Amino acid sequence: MKAVLLDGFGGLEVLKVGEAETPKPAENQVLVKVMATTVNRPDLVQREGKYPPPPGDSEILGLEVAGVIEELGPGVTGWKKGDRVISLVGGGGYAEYAVAYANHLMPIPESMSFEEAACVCESYITAFLNIFMIGEFRDGQAAILHGGGGGVNTAGIQLCRALTPNCKLIVTTSPEKMDRVKQIGADFLINFKETPDFTEIVKEYTNKKGVDLILDHIGAKYLAPNMNSLAYKGKLVIIGVTSGIKAELNLALMMVKRQQIIGSVLRSRPVSEKGEIVAEFTRRALPKFADRTIVPLIEKVFPLDQVVEAHRMMEEDRHFGKIVLKIG
Repeated sequence: MKAVLLDGFGGLEVLKVGEAETPKPAENQVLVKVMATTVNRPDLVQREGKYPPPPGDSEILGLEVAGVIEELGPGVTGWKKGDRVISLVGGGGYAEYAVAYANHLMPIPESMSFEEAACVCESYITAFLNIFMIGEFRDGQAAILHGGGGGVNTAGIQLCRALTPNCKLIVTTSPEKMDRVKQIGADFLINFKETPDFTEIVKEYTNKKGVDLILDHIGAKYLAPNMNSLAYKGKLVIIGVTSGIKAELNLALMMVKRQQIIGSVLRSRPVSEKGEIVAEFTRRALPKFADRTIVPLIEKVFPLDQVVEAHRMMEEDRHFGKIVLKIG
């Protein structure tokens, strides 16, 4: 099968399109003929040799697939060959075929194309997990979402508007993306280039109350302003550390305000746990895609042969929403 292979670890030059052995589905797995996948920030980190796949998963890049079931492995029930599906995968998405666990599959709504469906799993499930399942975000509450135009952030905005329409969303973003972030549902925008410490502006906007939830992939640089911006019993959910891993924490403030700091990753969770997350997402969020309340935001669709250009677009932060690789 055709696949994107890594010629060592490093920059764009290590990405090569070549031939790989077609995988075989094991117990409780299916083989998916991949029609589309997406480029995610962890793909770039893995390409650099800093984010290996979980043991047993494919070393081929790609964390989500949209396609058609080609073959059922032993023990799989409830699915059949030819079903249109989307799935999280531990690796292997940048290829013509990939294996996925049956309990990680979701049906593609008839209203969605393969390219749209390919955007759902990694970004939207990550946002859903951390905002609603871990963050326990409720309608009428306020949140800060960092990194306005990225896949997880835009997914978070769309999910919040669909599932908690009366919430207040504060979004940090670059000046060139502010208009588009506003259009998809942000209530209040902060230009992070002009206001790297957003403490005072958040206090002013929330009448000194602060926010109930912060979803952060920045890490060390934002720890102090994040904690200063949290309300009583507020939660900071950290899903990335792009600015570093070490920062000072005012423990007294956290104790007095009964705040929580929660670290979260999706890829390395046990198969059964990811299955439970997928099931909850299917129940609560997937209907919003089926009725087009949520439409995945696609910056550009690249053929697999142009994977280098797709990675370059993400590296240069020239995307808003998702970057798709069309395979089938």
